[in-house]
Amino acid sequence: MSITAPRGFRAAGVAAGLKANGGADVALVVNDGPDAGVAGVFTANRVKAAPVLWTQQVVSGGVVRAVVLNSGGANACTGPGGFQDTHATAEHTAAALTSVSPRLMLGAGDVAVCSTGLIGERLPMPKLLPGVRSAIRGLSRDGGPAAAEAIMTTDTRPKTTVARGSGWVVGGMAKGAGMLAPALATMLCVLTTDAVAGPETLDAALRAATRLTFDRIDSDGCMSTNDTVLLLASGASGIEPTPQELTAAVTAACHDLAQQLIADAEGATKQIAIDVVDAATEDDAVEVGRSVARNNLVKTALFGNDPNWGRILAAVGTTAAAFEPDRIDVAVNGVWVCRAGAAAEDRSKVDLSGRDVTIRIDLHAGASAATIWTNDLSHAYVHENSAYST
Repeated sequence: MSITAPRGFRAAGVAAGLKANGGADVALVVNDGPDAGVAGVFTANRVKAAPVLWTQQVVSGGVVRAVVLNSGGANACTGPGGFQDTHATAEHTAAALTSVSPRLMLGAGDVAVCSTGLIGERLPMPKLLPGVRSAIRGLSRDGGPAAAEAIMTTDTRPKTTVARGSGWVVGGMAKGAGMLAPALATMLCVLTTDAVAGPETLDAALRAATRLTFDRIDSDGCMSTNDTVLLLASGASGIEPTPQELTAAVTAACHDLAQQLIADAEGATKQIAIDVVDAATEDDAVEVGRSVARNNLVKTALFGNDPNWGRILAAVGTTAAAFEPDRIDVAVNGVWVCRAGAAAEDRSKVDLSGRDVTIRIDLHAGASAATIWTNDLSHAYVHENSAYST
């Protein structure tokens, strides 16, 4: 049930005509309480879509009762009119929900809005607002899968997760298949929990989780304008986990979703984990891993099943991380093809016939480590992004 696995949540996903293919394109998640705490993290891109600007304001108040999401249009770079459309969406959602559930007594400031799709075009409000009303009529405890489907763009499959605590649950859904780069990814993600937790606790848990998961997937080095991750708490379980327990469950949910995002990256034939070990600092490990993940020569080599360690070493050398070039070791799928910055085992021993690839880079500069996840660069990725219209 994904986002509706925790108690206190209903969801829906409907087709409103925003997508040319007629698929589901409006999703709604409602928190029936008793609590309504929220935390959020958003894109670091300075060019932020209207729904990001709106939802940042809403989340700063610490309370969200509903999240309305649409695919089929990003509502980014649409000027003051685009922001007015977001505000109107929140107002309409609040009023329509209150009319059918007066006890909720929602205002626009209780509604987060998320959008995804093509940049630079206004949303068709005469289609979107009736779609919201249709989603409200379809709200149910079993609506999580439909909501996850409605937020897809170039995704080939919906992405959902559940992580269970002791008597409480974290659920989640996400979309994203390209522009996956910190921070966060071209993604929308809604996480829910029936644990008892206030906004500050939720914020700490979410930021700790995203730092190790969504912020460490890097499909193509491109940062989106619409990235939004929200964590909503209903408190319906009546159980208050420790901050450490909540963080662990949220991290598990985010990790699962992040791996699903990378696995569904546009045109990918390889799912690549870059493990950087023995770095001087964690920041160094992240920088090195990210440099390799974003190197097109590395990514195309892996698409061609070539364990080209020279390209990996060259990518490491572009960073400011502390290391000595003649001490670096590199392994690809367990074969140490580079030792002390030079050729080692025969790279023909590396089996790249499968989808999963692990690159291990030992900097011999300290005791810190980090993993970055990426994918290869294929013909299909170029084709997908040369004619993007979803």
